[in-house]
Amino acid sequence: MKRFLLTILPFLLFGFIYNSMRYFPNYLFGSVDIEGVYHLEQQLFGILSGGEILTPNEYCMRHHTALLDILSGLFYLCWVPLPIFYCVWLFFTGEKSLALRFSSAFLFVNLVGFCGYYIHPAAPPWYVMQYGFELIYNTPGNVAGFDHFDTLLGIPVFHSIYSGNANVFAAIPSLHAAYCPIALFYALKVRNNAVWITILTIVSVGIWFSAVYSCHHYIIDVLLGILTTIVGITLFELIYCKITKRQS
Repeated sequence: MKRFLLTILPFLLFGFIYNSMRYFPNYLFGSVDIEGVYHLEQQLFGILSGGEILTPNEYCMRHHTALLDILSGLFYLCWVPLPIFYCVWLFFTGEKSLALRFSSAFLFVNLVGFCGYYIHPAAPPWYVMQYGFELIYNTPGNVAGFDHFDTLLGIPVFHSIYSGNANVFAAIPSLHAAYCPIALFYALKVRNNAVWITILTIVSVGIWFSAVYSCHHYIIDVLLGILTTIVGITLFELIYCKITKRQS
């Protein structure tokens, strides 16, 4: 039991640190990027529609479908639960050391991402759609495109989640885009693990799409989230290897 609690502890610390950020909002430590990231997204990934250039978020909001509304919501709900479930699965299938290594890496990648929140505070796409480029402090969380999911199901799933959002101006990097790829990295270390590798790959791509489709993140945010995963895991593995070599 003690070893299992130690394995789960990094996930608990992640939740505690994330929720603590509401008491130290990142907009107090730097200017919030609202207009700059919007125009960069428009320049890099803009879609010509009806004589105007739309960001992918704006295009998706205007052309959403019930099927994609449901699928995007289901994918997005996997962002933390699926990695935790995979970690528990690792632990109880005899991969206890790898499970602890994975959960520790998960926390480390989050810490790298949290640094990004404070280095470059940034507004999500839905903020621009609702408030324009004006900075409004203490803005409440917003379900954005996931309102369609809640409406179709008749259950306030995402309304419940985003009503307590700890930090609205923490769009860069998108850590939603990072979590399942972390699990995927460690899934690749297990033999005969094709089912989990397939699931984590599909869900990772699904979450990337959902982040943009729901107007919670720009493509830029998602790409930086993936980069955060790569940087975070690389640094963690270097540290982990040095520690294990010293102990051996």
